[in-house]
Amino acid sequence: MEITGTAQHEAWQARVLPPVEQLRPDLWSIPVPIPHGPLRYVTSYAFALDGGGLGLVDTGWESEESWTALRAGLTAIGGAVEDVRGVLITHLHFDHLGLAERVRQASGAWVAMHPADAAIVGSPVHRDPAASVRAEVAFLVSLGAEPDEAAADVGPAAQFAPYSHMALPDRLLEDGDVADLPGWTLRAVHTPGHTPGHLCFAEERTGLFLSGDHVLPRISPNISTTHDGTPDPLGRYLDSLAAVGERDVPEVLPAHEWRFRGLAARTAQLREHHERRLAELLAAVRAQPHSTPWQLAGLLTWSRPWEQYERRMRIFAVTETDAHLRLLAARGLVISSGGAVPRWTAAVR
Repeated sequence: MEITGTAQHEAWQARVLPPVEQLRPDLWSIPVPIPHGPLRYVTSYAFALDGGGLGLVDTGWESEESWTALRAGLTAIGGAVEDVRGVLITHLHFDHLGLAERVRQASGAWVAMHPADAAIVGSPVHRDPAASVRAEVAFLVSLGAEPDEAAADVGPAAQFAPYSHMALPDRLLEDGDVADLPGWTLRAVHTPGHTPGHLCFAEERTGLFLSGDHVLPRISPNISTTHDGTPDPLGRYLDSLAAVGERDVPEVLPAHEWRFRGLAARTAQLREHHERRLAELLAAVRAQPHSTPWQLAGLLTWSRPWEQYERRMRIFAVTETDAHLRLLAARGLVISSGGAVPRWTAAVR
């Protein structure tokens, strides 16, 4: 792998926001900060359109700080939020979709995403903070959490209120569709895993590949089960990685961290990471048979001691563990007891 976003990489090391950069004629990257988030910022990509106006890929977190940064970035490239004609969303997470409604209200722009993510964002549970809490708590209990422990990690309904107001799309993009951004050929590439409807975008004139959160240069994106997701998100993610890795692209433009070259090498690294994780989890199942995902997560290697995990970090860890268990089951390596709270044992081979 080769780092091509050197200014982004240097800013990351200095723990500061990177600059707005012109990447190609009529294409810019705009960093939009994520308040209090370890990923620090999401990169919004701005495209100047034939006939005037701008297109955006992802918008950033919904906050005043982020809104100010996005507007300032558009001003820096000689535009304004009112010039935006269309917004492509790689996936439904708040740091990508959060500001889309403000952009639409300010500019009249359309918003587009994959139908699978649109269905989640528009679901009655997602639009109701109290229902979202109930659904997530129930899901964690089904993975082995005690109800009070699950409720403490999920938190109050008020925390879910911002997510319940995220933009619903005006347009849907399926795999292979070309976005309506005149002067560019941005073809949607459905890459499920991080979310059911995650999209990358292949720009066919320049060869650039906008990878969203599907392929990042340093970290492995979280691949988790959810109460409203797909049954085997990790299996779908690995299949998507394999397909994407076959592409010969001059540069990858991810949503976080920095631009890079070497898509095939990076997808291979990510696949190897998950195979190691699957092997570690299988060993844990063999050592502690009849364990729940909640229990097994505490037996795995994490970036810090398990005792320090709580709230959203623990939820991500447990649901990521569950995603790995489901893939082991699909491969015939573990079996579930079934029931309200499944317990896992190694399959007899």
